[in-house]
Amino acid sequence: MKNSTLSIFSWNVNGIRAGLKKGTFQEFIQKHKPDILCLQETKASKNQVEIDLPDYTEYWHSAKKKGYSGTAIFSKIPATSVIYGLLPNVLKKFHLTDNQDRDGASEGRVLSAEFEKFYVVSVYTPNTKDDLSRLSFRHKKWDPAFLMHVKELEKNKPVIFCGDLNVAHEEIDLARPKENIGKHGFTDEEREGFDNIVAAGFVDTFRDKYPDNHNGYTWWSHFAKARERNVGWRIDYVCVSKTLQKNIDYAFILPEVMGSDHCPIGISLQL
Repeated sequence: MKNSTLSIFSWNVNGIRAGLKKGTFQEFIQKHKPDILCLQETKASKNQVEIDLPDYTEYWHSAKKKGYSGTAIFSKIPATSVIYGLLPNVLKKFHLTDNQDRDGASEGRVLSAEFEKFYVVSVYTPNTKDDLSRLSFRHKKWDPAFLMHVKELEKNKPVIFCGDLNVAHEEIDLARPKENIGKHGFTDEEREGFDNIVAAGFVDTFRDKYPDNHNGYTWWSHFAKARERNVGWRIDYVCVSKTLQKNIDYAFILPEVMGSDHCPIGISLQL
């Protein structure tokens, strides 16, 4: 990894088996050739999927519940170590059960791969649901637990975490902020969780590069031709430790890539 440019992509695929069946996933890989690819909402375990990607080492962290949630990292550079889920001291501090006794730690939502100069973390943050039934769990347990996890990793080396954080941070991050204030994905509590990420020293790479971009959305509803009309939300992020900020050549969103209700995002990183 000396004096090189690395491309790191993230994509909530909303079920990898569907993308493989349609061919959209293979087309994306062939065209963009990511060095490291973080996936969310795989909805599968490795033994349920046949992927012919000889250039990549695959790491999977699937939910105990079949066909639900799940993260993965595909990398051209083998990781030196992999952490499946949150660190033990984080789990000890935060008991990640919600008010319906669902165990957030068993949902395959965090996967961390260690490389020579940094960690890469794929994260799929719990959705608070239309009725906000998971808002308290997320605000009081999940968000602080995940932030503790990446800050603990950062004690060893810089961290790049990417994925579906299920929140639009500021009004600029969604097409219709006024109509969505207080709704899931745009509550004060969820936005505060992202405020805390920024306050802890992590850089939102896309917003850092494009502070005034009002159209950089990563997710669209299936209703009313929202994607066609670009009535979307930016809820997928690549965040990096402050020490890596100067190494980011550019950050990007690829709305033209189909195959999910989310589109891929990523960064180019100089090392």
